Amino acid sequence: MTEQRADCRPADLICRGELILPEGTLRAAQLMCRDGIIVEITGDARHDGRVIEGRYIAPGFIDLHVHGGGGSDYMDGSAEAVRIANRVHARHGTTTIFPTTTTGSPEEIAAMLAACANVRNEWSINDGARIGGVHYYGPYFSEGKVGCHSRSGRRDPYPAEYERILAGGLVRVATCAAELPGAAAFYRAAREQDCLVTCGHSDSTWTEMARAYEAGMRHVDHFWCAMSSVSSIRKRCGTPMQGSMEQFVLAHEEMSTEVIADGCHLAPELLNFAFRMKGAPRLCLVTDANRAVDMPPGQYVFGPASTGTSFQSDGKAGFVPGQGLASSVKGMDHMVRTMLAAGAARLSDAVRMASLTPAERVGIASSTGSLEPGKRADILVLSESLEVQRVFIGGEEFRV
Repeated sequence: MTEQRADCRPADLICRGELILPEGTLRAAQLMCRDGIIVEITGDARHDGRVIEGRYIAPGFIDLHVHGGGGSDYMDGSAEAVRIANRVHARHGTTTIFPTTTTGSPEEIAAMLAACANVRNEWSINDGARIGGVHYYGPYFSEGKVGCHSRSGRRDPYPAEYERILAGGLVRVATCAAELPGAAAFYRAAREQDCLVTCGHSDSTWTEMARAYEAGMRHVDHFWCAMSSVSSIRKRCGTPMQGSMEQFVLAHEEMSTEVIADGCHLAPELLNFAFRMKGAPRLCLVTDANRAVDMPPGQYVFGPASTGTSFQSDGKAGFVPGQGLASSVKGMDHMVRTMLAAGAARLSDAVRMASLTPAERVGIASSTGSLEPGKRADILVLSESLEVQRVFIGGEEFRV
């Protein structure tokens, strides 16, 4: 790698170790930051700033799909709940976060959006991960693919609701099941607001996915989870058997997706298969984490505390007894370690899928997502085993 040379003014922060870059790693390097921005990458042993050393120096993680942590769900609708969850995920290396809605009443979703806007507008380092936007996920799900979300809050998209929400400018990721009436209009409206437009909790056919693609949809949520398959389409539409979301995503290069690499949702062969088929530039790691992250095993509520659905956590994943998994209870550092342990991805690939790839998909890669001069100093110091030791957001240290 060609060294980047900055001017001779002292750096505010120097991070020294093996840098994890999108294309590989750079050993015995220094990352120099000034005024919260990365200004230089060099191999020189310079000491004109605060020096932080670690085994690995990585970009801060970016989570596009996350529901809560530390006992709080974003749908609780309070600024304090948002801050609690953001601090939890910052401890696991997430420096930019996209709080994610569930199914819920218009009033509950409005309260969640207001709380996230409040925290974003008044953010300080003590608040944890910086809010990059909101993922407007529920309530536009297929009736048969609601999963652990509240069925009472599920509905078809209608313009009077989503046009007002999208116009607020806070939503950067927007999800709707492709087979729902009005889905194409929702996709077009979200695309006009420069959102990453996604299909999720859907039993859509190839033909319905193709119409969604024409309307601007380019991403599907948590691959293999709450999504259509050839067999589910056969039950819905009969024969001849038709292609599903899986085949459509794998057949279209521009389509991206995400995996929950917590070791419980997907086996290693599926993580490796998704990586080999889509590659690091089109595969995101997400936590899809619920309020039970960093909490003891027990019973919790997914979604708003007063109206959400009950689930259990065993400390490894959330689940509804007799029904199946109910999102994860792990942070992004765990997802990176699990993806790497699956075997197909290199360290730089696993970190890219948790940083630069999501940044590219939501259009913020010019300011964050990788260790490059000119980008915000969102930086992680990781141990040999990829445990998070120190977190810097915009050059300020968040106390892990």
